[in-house]
Amino acid sequence: MKTIKTFVAAIALTAAFGAFAGQTVTATDSTLDGAEAKIAAKAEAAGASAYKITEAYTGNQVHMTAVLTK
Repeated sequence: MKTIKTFVAAIALTAAFGAFAGQTVTATDSTLDGAEAKIAAKAEAAGASAYKITEAYTGNQVHMTAVLTK
């Protein structure tokens, strides 16, 4: 019985984390600092504990993509 409860708890935690893990956000600004500030604000609004910038490139503007983690 304890094994079943542990298994059910593990599935529930995985589902809760899986719904959030890998969520990406993007931002565009004229500077790297501005784009990162927008990413940080979006991460905070989504309730993420951290974010990892996975892409950033420049042209006329800076475009940045990040993956949120809980």
